[in-house]
Amino acid sequence: MSDFHNQVAEVVTRSVPGCSELIAVERLSGGASQETYRLKVRMAGSEVLLAMRRAPGGEYLEPLPAHPGLAVEALLMQSAKQKGVPEPEVYHVLTREDGLGDGFIMEWIEGEALGARITRDPKFEAVRPKLAFECGKILAQIHAIDLDATGLRPKLGVLTPEVFLDQMLERYEAYQEPQPMIDYAGRWLRDHLPQTDRLTLVHNDFRAGNFMLQPDGIVAVLDWEVAHIGDPMRDLGWICTNSWRFGQDLPVGGFGDYQDLFDGYESESGIRVDPEHVKFWEVFGSFWWAIGCLGMAEHYRTGPDQSVERPAIGRRTSECQVDCVNLLIPGAVALLTPDGSESLDMPSQMELLTSVRDYLREDAMVNLTGRSQFLARVAGNSLDIVMREVALEGAHQRQELRRLQAYYKTKDSLKILRTRLSDELRNGHVRLDDQAVQAHLRATVVNQVAIDQPKYSGLRRAMQWIPQDL
Repeated sequence: MSDFHNQVAEVVTRSVPGCSELIAVERLSGGASQETYRLKVRMAGSEVLLAMRRAPGGEYLEPLPAHPGLAVEALLMQSAKQKGVPEPEVYHVLTREDGLGDGFIMEWIEGEALGARITRDPKFEAVRPKLAFECGKILAQIHAIDLDATGLRPKLGVLTPEVFLDQMLERYEAYQEPQPMIDYAGRWLRDHLPQTDRLTLVHNDFRAGNFMLQPDGIVAVLDWEVAHIGDPMRDLGWICTNSWRFGQDLPVGGFGDYQDLFDGYESESGIRVDPEHVKFWEVFGSFWWAIGCLGMAEHYRTGPDQSVERPAIGRRTSECQVDCVNLLIPGAVALLTPDGSESLDMPSQMELLTSVRDYLREDAMVNLTGRSQFLARVAGNSLDIVMREVALEGAHQRQELRRLQAYYKTKDSLKILRTRLSDELRNGHVRLDDQAVQAHLRATVVNQVAIDQPKYSGLRRAMQWIPQDL
């Protein structure tokens, strides 16, 4: 047996009550963020499964306000369980003496965590209509956890709405890549900051994909690694963000309605939910992830991780921006289409790109496995983006330039005018109710997401806009 197996065996048999033997240990995830292991052990004569989460490579990491660490994550799960939140039993928090790095050992719980399956799989058909209410109830339980009695208060960072917004704007501005719709959303958020003195524990990533579901309900809330103290409505807005609806139309996680979520929360907490307060955080969710996607592109440019996945995620910023369009400035918009002109090159750019894409999908993917197969699929999707862009021959950016030149009555370049609009939205020189600016942003973002991800639900929603007075 390996040294690692023996190390884990020594820890579990010493620290987990009733455990007499480690039968097997299996790594489940690549662990860019955390490593997850399935442990098969013998307890009271029976084979039982446990789970172990630990820092990548068995490191010991200093806790940070934004990432309090695995020991605090274990405490969060224990505290939540005591409040009635469905959680696995945490048996042991790893210590320096264990020699395995930061982490903890917990009960293994079976269930579905993939959001796309939660929203579509027929086996969850009976529970889906009740799921938004249950999510609201669980979030109210989380927000009621006593930060002082549990010892969590000094271990977690505090993020008020204003500080959270400032933090994200600072990150965005550091990229020096103007995206006027992000600036528009940022201005709107600044103008609509919720006035609240109620700061509680916030899970900060509660959504389908971060809880385990069985046909009769939620059995575990996972991934507490970005929890903080802040506005509890952040959690309600986040689960309503379109990115976490997995292509479905229902606003709460793709499986429920707003009112069911609010009713569940109010039934547990006795606190009325203000829909406009939740809308702030729903807009913030798309704004936050739009900036996060730009961060992936920045990571690709600056390294060290220059995988094919990062620039592909970078292009997803347009998905989040179209969600902001739908929430803040919905309206009529037209899509550009290729003019149908034929290339005289033989083979054409499009034929070259098509041949590489088809090779990746029909040859490379068939002969690859695991992450390499996944990355080949990502590479093929990136080529689809390039092919759609090539087909338009830059028409989307020419139209964007014409609109900005007409608005500013100048012949400046697109880069200069984009930057100018971003700056003026940010500093208030352009009004948010300027209809010419709203129409420009809609046209720019909608045509960009049509290139980046034409199947995205937010694009479909933008194109189905109907005037409210009809």
